[in-house]
Parts: sequence; structure tokens; C-alpha cells
Amino acid sequence: MTAGLRYWAVIPAAGVGTRMQADVPKQYLSINHKTILEYTLERFCSHPKIEGVVVAISGNDDVWNTLGISSHPKITVVEGGTERCHSVLNGLHMLSEQANSSDWVLVHDAARPCLRKEDIDRLIDALAGHEVGGLLGLPVRDTMKRADISCIIQETVEREGLWHALTPQMFHLDVLINSLENALSQERVVTDEAQAVELSGLRPVLVEGHPDNIKITRNNDLALAELFLSQQERT
Repeated sequence: MTAGLRYWAVIPAAGVGTRMQADVPKQYLSINHKTILEYTLERFCSHPKIEGVVVAISGNDDVWNTLGISSHPKITVVEGGTERCHSVLNGLHMLSEQANSSDWVLVHDAARPCLRKEDIDRLIDALAGHEVGGLLGLPVRDTMKRADISCIIQETVEREGLWHALTPQMFHLDVLINSLENALSQERVVTDEAQAVELSGLRPVLVEGHPDNIKITRNNDLALAELFLSQQERT
């Protein structure tokens, strides 16, 4: 099933990033004079196996066209939706005009600029020939606690078998579209693509990635991302 299939990327970048309390959405915050989104897109635009990249941006985005990478020949832009899942689905529908239904699609968070090329390679290699797809993840190493809304511990959760879900999450185009449309028809606003695929009765594969593939959600994440990017440039 893998022979002849192509690889595409979808980057949902229509969020406002309210937790950052910044003047611009977090994907447009800068690290060393380059926006987070530019770092993220460069990971895919420079990868030899990625055929094209669809970026979902807000309808009132006034920053995107100021970025040099916005004119990259691999990139196509689509308007995002209310939630991440809507933006991804809009990107997939755009992609379906040029991709085959069984092609692979890698969906990646705009705010994960430290993704390594070798992690993309590892995901692609691990899922070659798989009927469904999977995602990068990290096994949970810390003791896990479940708390109530007052932060009072209710129980200690067994960590065996628990993983942190990362991105990219890679699935066949038709599997992704069908799964997301199925979830939305049930009024389930899923937080990642794997959840939608799971709701369809399918079982994605977890592929261990590198721990520096962090998602920037709070201000102190910027300094950590800057450190990781600097380390990557030196290796």
C-alpha cells in the first residue's frame, strides 16, 4: 500500500494563543529574529520527502503575508476554522484537490518549532506499509496524579503504558478526513487527529520521538525552545 504514495503536511496555524498573553498569536512570536511558525514550516519545506505543505491561518491574519516563507513554492494557504480540528479538516479538503486519498499526511502543531528531521524520518519509516498511521510520542516517566478542580489529589495513576502525544501525527488522507468528519458529526471536538482516528475504531501506532519536540504554550517555553534550537544548530 505504501509504494508510490506521497507525503504531505498540514499545519493548523489559526489559533490566537491566549495563554501567552502576547500582542500577536504565539506562532508569530520570535526566537532569534525568526517567528515560531517559520521554524516549523522550514522543517517540512526542507524535507525531501514532503511534497507540499498546507497552512491553515485565520481569516483576519495580517502577519502571514509579511513572512518570507509565505511565498515558498511548497506552501498552500487555507482559511482556518473555529477549533484546531476545523482548521485541519479545511487543510485536508484543500489537499484532496491535489493528493491521492491514500497519500500520507503529517499534521503538526504550528507551535512545535524544534521538530527534528530525524523524527520525521523515524515516523515515516516506522509507519511504512501501515494501514492506519500513528504519531510521535514520549513514554511517561514521572509519577502521574489525578486531581480535582481545586488541585486536590484524587488518585495516583499507573504510568505504565501512558504516553505524551506529540506531533506530527501521520495518517492516510482518507482516514483523516473520514475520522474528523465522523467526530464532528458526533459533536466531538477532538484535541488531536489520533483521537478522531480512535473514535473511528482504528488503532494508531505510537513512535517514540525526541524530548526536545516541545509545544510552546507559555512564556517560559520560548527560552527553552531557543536553547533547543541553538543546540540543534550545533549538531
